[in-house]
Amino acid sequence: MDTPKPHQKSAHLLDDLESIRELLGDETSAYDLDSIDPDSIPLLSDIVEQAPQPAAEPAPAPAIAPTLPDDSTRSADHALRETVRQSIGRDSEINRLDTELRNAAQLILQDVIDDFVPQIEAELKSRLEARLSRLLPPRRP
Repeated sequence: MDTPKPHQKSAHLLDDLESIRELLGDETSAYDLDSIDPDSIPLLSDIVEQAPQPAAEPAPAPAIAPTLPDDSTRSADHALRETVRQSIGRDSEINRLDTELRNAAQLILQDVIDDFVPQIEAELKSRLEARLSRLLPPRRP
């Protein structure tokens, strides 16, 4: 099974951070991510000496320098984001239409009930009166 490589994940994180910065309107950033050379970024393992490890513990995995996404990755990422936005928009539209249809169905049902309740009430009243006359003796004047 293929697993994503850590540098690809770092590239996506950098792109996400750049997108967030653009959304927030921070155009005065002191750093231009396109001009940063990934090889010029020092790794923590280059700066801090590693303490000697006991023989029983495995050595830590080497750190991988993050790479910046190229134009094709950015355009694919942008296309994916646009597809997600469109999909969310369609889902929202479907939910709105579903709600409208349910409301219209409720109104139609209420109209049907309003139309037939008087007829049902009249039928029940006549049946109860017929039964009542069988159960009780006729009135004497």
